[in-house]
Amino acid sequence: MIAPDIAVKNTNALKYQKPLTQLRQEISTIIVGQEQVIDHLLIALLAGGHVLLEGVPGIAKTLLIKTLSECLDCGFVRLQFTPDLLPADIIGTKIYNQNEAQFSTTKGPIFHQFVLADEINRAPPKVQSALLEAMQERQVTIQGETFPLEEPFFVLATQNPIESEGTYSLPEAQLDRFMLKVIMTYPSLEEEIRILDRFSETVPVRPSSILTEEALRSMQAFTRTIYASPEIKRYVAELVDATRTPDAYGLSIGGYIACGASPRASISLVLAAKAHALLNGRGYVIPHDIKAVAHSILRHRIIRTYTAEAEEVSTDQMIDSILGTVRVP
Repeated sequence: MIAPDIAVKNTNALKYQKPLTQLRQEISTIIVGQEQVIDHLLIALLAGGHVLLEGVPGIAKTLLIKTLSECLDCGFVRLQFTPDLLPADIIGTKIYNQNEAQFSTTKGPIFHQFVLADEINRAPPKVQSALLEAMQERQVTIQGETFPLEEPFFVLATQNPIESEGTYSLPEAQLDRFMLKVIMTYPSLEEEIRILDRFSETVPVRPSSILTEEALRSMQAFTRTIYASPEIKRYVAELVDATRTPDAYGLSIGGYIACGASPRASISLVLAAKAHALLNGRGYVIPHDIKAVAHSILRHRIIRTYTAEAEEVSTDQMIDSILGTVRVP
């Protein structure tokens, strides 16, 4: 029999699931297919994390985040990362006002709730690092003065996996700030026909606002209260520990991993699993929730060795091995 407090959480989860389902449906009026990508964006949003979205040009990465922001009625800004971009172009700067004989602060575009960092790997590391404080601390420091960012604050960065010329690889510290790394693929043949029907014959419609900021903040607060048992937490800890000491779990992938995931990965894995449970109308986490988000949580946090690169062993293949080996509670 389910404990009374879990029953209450289930009731609240079902209450929140209804508007989330409406949100999915409203996004699908603009975006064709990509259901898993949409779910992962919602998971990151509910868990208070950020997303690194990787995909080839032209598959609606920008349209997806813009549609999501409109459905939530939140402020949206698109930052096109280029080699000549400066940190001040993102966070802002102080300008001397001659009339008042004092400096005044000009806030940059980071002071929006939904920030699209388009092609983030085209900017040099000093510009990429301008996002670090904002993503982790939810604040920005401009020449010694600190300004809080308005909640909800959500960063979605995109990068193109097929181009390397004129790009800068994201440093590990930057990658670790993203809760999820989501791979967006080409649509299927039938989905592409639907895209042609939707965007070549009719005038595209604008999505309706489904959730208010207050409702979203309430969902984010409830997500953290979803129950994760000690067994689930131990399972998460073992999955992450297996990326650091694979030999201890009987895994033969030790030669492919240069560096495993950090404790931030464990925290993100639990929070993302809670958000996945909420999307499915549950007030408690089950192992399936962990497995559903494990790849997106871990794929950018496992650093491969040269051997793995030479033998073309991907991080997703390593995660498959770990999920298939670590005992499920």
